[in-house]
Amino acid sequence: MTTNLIHDDWVPEACTLPTVEQPVRRSEFDDLFARDVLAVFRESPNRIRLELRSDPATAARAADLAAKEAGCCSFFSFQLVIAEGQVSLAIETTPAHQPVLEAFGARAESRAGAAS
Repeated sequence: MTTNLIHDDWVPEACTLPTVEQPVRRSEFDDLFARDVLAVFRESPNRIRLELRSDPATAARAADLAAKEAGCCSFFSFQLVIAEGQVSLAIETTPAHQPVLEAFGARAESRAGAAS
């Protein structure tokens, strides 16, 4: 199964977020990537992990975005981990949606730390 991406981006056609709201969500993720992502790790073809700045506001932003995204893109699962002074957000998907996850990870990498 191939997942087509909208506008050569990581937003798949399967996303139920209204089209008019997609640029806002993309901007929210871009802000998280630029301000808070320290590193992107590809743990498997179906899983990436974002290492985030360790601060309560970052954890709250990541949790809010993960909850909103899980509501419209049920093929993603998110795991926010706060332990030993570190914050990370893991994103997983099914093999059918690997291209979406790959595009998401590439976008995160390209914007990581841009606000520094």
